Amino acid sequence: MVDECMQVEEAAIRYDDKCLNEIHAQNAVAFIKNDMTNKTCTTSWTVERKMQGPIFIYYQLDNYYQNHRRYVKSRNDKQLVNPASEGDTTNCYPQDKTNGSMPIVPCGLIAWSLFNDTYKFWVNTKSLTVNKKDISWGSDRSHKFGSKVYPKNFQLGGLVGGAKLDENIPLNQQEDLIVWMRTAALPSFRKLYGKIETNLEVNDLVEIVIENNYNTYEFGGNKRLILSTATWIGGKNPFLGMAYLFVGGVSLLCAIVFILLYVIKPRPLGDPSYLSWNKNPGILK
Repeated sequence: MVDECMQVEEAAIRYDDKCLNEIHAQNAVAFIKNDMTNKTCTTSWTVERKMQGPIFIYYQLDNYYQNHRRYVKSRNDKQLVNPASEGDTTNCYPQDKTNGSMPIVPCGLIAWSLFNDTYKFWVNTKSLTVNKKDISWGSDRSHKFGSKVYPKNFQLGGLVGGAKLDENIPLNQQEDLIVWMRTAALPSFRKLYGKIETNLEVNDLVEIVIENNYNTYEFGGNKRLILSTATWIGGKNPFLGMAYLFVGGVSLLCAIVFILLYVIKPRPLGDPSYLSWNKNPGILK
């Protein structure tokens, strides 16, 4: 398993700081909230080792607590799958209805905070196509988001949110939304943005045009763009292996402690005489 993980090639590019000039860096929150400012920035990266397609594109957010209890509950699963329940906005406050009391579909803070940075890629002046099909779980598309449920009044509430949704596309085809609404358990997480189906060769110069729209400056979060290949066991994620080693180590330590306690102070044997007829007449010999 270790050998397979070592075969994964990965590049991580932090850009939330690179996409601010000296003036904007002095007040990053005001810059990101201003709709009139140009938030496009360009960065480049040289391929160090060949990356075999498909190459998975992730965005990574740090210091972002999608596991907050109030945030996780801010959705209505019935509304997401059943068109007859579009008026049901239970648990979605404050993103439940517009100022005119029209229901928001999809409602709630999770959908409202949808990630809205975008990326475009060029290699040696040639544009790369980003495939955004099947980036979400098939079970989510078929069971959690309806094919006849369409966005309505989305991002028309009293607060400014993240990305917008096409009202002509049903929710089960809005894959960026589906990926985002599968909330992360840890404050640093990655979510799949798309795939590049071609190979990247050594020394290829990759130019990346980024639309730096998502506001992480207000809570001190970081944003990274991840390009990664994968093997049959997945990408380069050491967490699972570390978890196995930790649990195995704790189990081994407990076993050693129990063995030592048994050797030093063994459990005393029972006295068979207590089972005799005379002392326990209710028990046969």
